[in-house]
This record gives sequence, C-alpha cells and structure tokens, in this order.
Amino acid sequence: MFQSLAETIPDKGVLGLVKRLLVEDKGISPEDKEYGLKLLEIDLKEMESVTRRWEADALSDSWLSKNVRPLTLVFFAIVYTAGFFLKYELGAINQILLLIIGAYFGGRSFEKIQKL
Repeated sequence: MFQSLAETIPDKGVLGLVKRLLVEDKGISPEDKEYGLKLLEIDLKEMESVTRRWEADALSDSWLSKNVRPLTLVFFAIVYTAGFFLKYELGAINQILLLIIGAYFGGRSFEKIQKL
C-alpha cells in the first residue's frame, strides 16, 4: 500500500522533495509516512483540479471567465489601498488579498511547472 501510494506522487518539485523526505526518513513510523503521502496525494489532486478549472475558463469564449482572477485581484488591491489611506482595520481584507495573490500567482506557477 505504502509503495503504491508513493508512486502516485511526482518525483519533481516541492511535492517530490516532501515525498523523498517522507520516504527516506527512518524516524517516521510507516503509518505516519502513509498518512503524509496520502495528504500529498490529496494536495496534488486538488491542484490539478484547480488547474483544469482555470484552463477551462481560459478556453471559454466568455470575457468574464477569462478575466475573473485578474479582476478579483485588482478589486481587492484597490479596496486594500483605499482602506489603508482611510485608516480602516484591514485584518480580514489583508488575509483575503494574500489568499487571492497566493492562488493567482501560485496557480500560474503550478500551471507553468505542469507544462514542463
């Protein structure tokens, strides 16, 4: 079970590095290794499904579906900037903006890595 689970995760990139650390570390119990690899597999499936959804949006004929990510990023950046100058509490907006930036640029990076 453990070996077949390890084979489903790629050997390249960050996931490959974590996979090697899990597989090669002698201090981790086999149950914990299997659990860690299962979490990696779930993360990989999630990233692939998000990438497929974004690729489908990019292939769509709809202008809005192609531009929803950049528009969301611009909107929240403007809201954050306005709130900063108006001296509002920005804790919640800050976290949302960081999530959007991470998803946008992280997702784009993941898409480019997948094409390699």
